[in-house]
Amino acid sequence: MTRREKTNYVIQSVAHSLDVLEQFFGDADELGVTELSKRLKLHKNNVFRLLATLEARGYIEQNRASENYRLGIKCLLLGRRYIHHMGLVRQARPILTDVARQCRESVFVSIVRRDGAVPLEVAEPEDRAVRITPPIGMTLPLHCTAIGKAHLAFDTEEQIRATLPEQLTRHTDRTIVDRAALIEQLQAVARDGYAVDNGEFFEDVASVAAPVRDYTRSVVGSLAVAGPAYRLGPERISAELAPMIVAAGRELSHRLGFNE
Repeated sequence: MTRREKTNYVIQSVAHSLDVLEQFFGDADELGVTELSKRLKLHKNNVFRLLATLEARGYIEQNRASENYRLGIKCLLLGRRYIHHMGLVRQARPILTDVARQCRESVFVSIVRRDGAVPLEVAEPEDRAVRITPPIGMTLPLHCTAIGKAHLAFDTEEQIRATLPEQLTRHTDRTIVDRAALIEQLQAVARDGYAVDNGEFFEDVASVAAPVRDYTRSVVGSLAVAGPAYRLGPERISAELAPMIVAAGRELSHRLGFNE
């Protein structure tokens, strides 16, 4: 789709809302309705409605003393998430490449969204005719993927209950759909420092993942090795791949400011 074609889908009210936010990119810390109306060439009533909507969502806040408006906390949170994600990928790239070269399997970094784990970047082996390519940008379930379990294992039991649906979806014959059995496995993941998926989401695909933490000590992502199940058997995972990905996860965590 060309840029011109995309402009046909622009929603005017959303564009105006973004115009309001962008007025604060300059030197002005606060702006009033009248000034914004002049800058945007919009009627004051329209500007007020835009500000009220943005204020309700936390992207704009009003200084009650001056009655002017300024950027809200949601803008800070949004910016921090962008910096975090870009920093995570940038710091992960050389580690992904190095681990992929060592183990000759696909290695990727992921984050967790509200409803699943999302692979962000992958390094693939150059000398494998058969290899696994993780679905970059696709939301994968938490309960039956190594990357998902690497996150869940370090949540509280209350957080796990709130995150997972009551009925766990079965994707293959190996998918764990019993919540008690899953929680027991997650306790082992927290103890061992890595999670394994042996054909639980994609048949004949296995993976092993380790958590990544940042300077707040929170789990902010995971690193994983994925490959055909016939190459990623239990013995190779425990003897070679798990120690390798745990060490890589620790290195990336240190690059993000985590101190053990």
